[in-house]
Amino acid sequence: MNVLQRRLQDAADELVRSGAERGLQIAVYRHGEQVADVVAGAADPRTGRPVTPGTPFHVFSAGKGLTAALVHVLAERGALGYGTPIAEVWPEFAAHGKGAATVRDALTHATGVPGLPADVTPEDLCDWDRMCALVAGARPWWEPGTGTGYHSYTFGYVVGEVVRRVTGVPVSTAFAQEVAGPLKVAGELFLGVPPAELGRLARLEDVPGYAEAPDGSPSLAVAPRGVRPTAAFGNRPDVLSAAIPAAGQFTARAAARMYAALLGPVDGVRLISAERLGELSTPVVDDVDRVFGNRAVLSNGYAVGRLGTDPGDTPTVFGWAGSGGSYACADTATGVAFALAKNRLAADFATARAIGDIVAETT
Repeated sequence: MNVLQRRLQDAADELVRSGAERGLQIAVYRHGEQVADVVAGAADPRTGRPVTPGTPFHVFSAGKGLTAALVHVLAERGALGYGTPIAEVWPEFAAHGKGAATVRDALTHATGVPGLPADVTPEDLCDWDRMCALVAGARPWWEPGTGTGYHSYTFGYVVGEVVRRVTGVPVSTAFAQEVAGPLKVAGELFLGVPPAELGRLARLEDVPGYAEAPDGSPSLAVAPRGVRPTAAFGNRPDVLSAAIPAAGQFTARAAARMYAALLGPVDGVRLISAERLGELSTPVVDDVDRVFGNRAVLSNGYAVGRLGTDPGDTPTVFGWAGSGGSYACADTATGVAFALAKNRLAADFATARAIGDIVAETT
């Protein structure tokens, strides 16, 4: 057992033993080779079913990294461009002054439509046409392209409908064909899990207090109470099977493999060119988020900087985290990609930060 594998396994086992985590996976690739694959704990706390390397987890917004990767793969072969106006392929999106918003604006949460109606339901989110009509008809909170603000759910519908319009197939199908399939992880990397596969997923649970949000919280404007990213929401079969591509499902080893294949070849498969990698890893936004008020340093589709660090200290890292604590990223400087999937949902990212520190120290 290599040093990294041992350190990560010891950390995972202690997290489960202490009760901080219920079940988790950690996987690391370096220069296209898998160098760690760690599991610990229970995938289903009700039955004791253990986590295996092949157990998929619903990872909420960590799935945005999957959706963004698909856009870059499509850009690589000329199906779309970052400067393409969204309305050029989706004319309805031009409503209320959004006609100049581009694919790059969509990737950087800058289209100005982060919000959802307060009464939106999980059933609504599962209705693709309904959600796309809602987003296309929305009045922007700011002039598209002039600022960034976290598009919690709307990111997926804007990007996903652009993908559907240019490929002719649903975003979940395009992702399976263009990303998961070539990487041979079609059963572990999803933007919507086929119903027959749902029994394989880890079951989520909330840390006490996680599901609560005070009235007036900015998060409720973009993820209203009926669709908050809680265990009850994330365990729903309809939500897990639907294409809601602001979220996704993965095993850690499949997500790490995908990020590794963005950096370079993995078993002969490279998702994008070395030249295009700069679009994923170079900041194009450094601004104050207009929804949450935090500093947002974004490349096209990714947060720049390792979770828990200042982007200036880890400027070669790009990735995305998900509500509850899952995370995946890659580092262009070291050739390292890693992913963490977990089923105990917490408001902090303590586990992801601790695992990221171990990976950085040991690779």
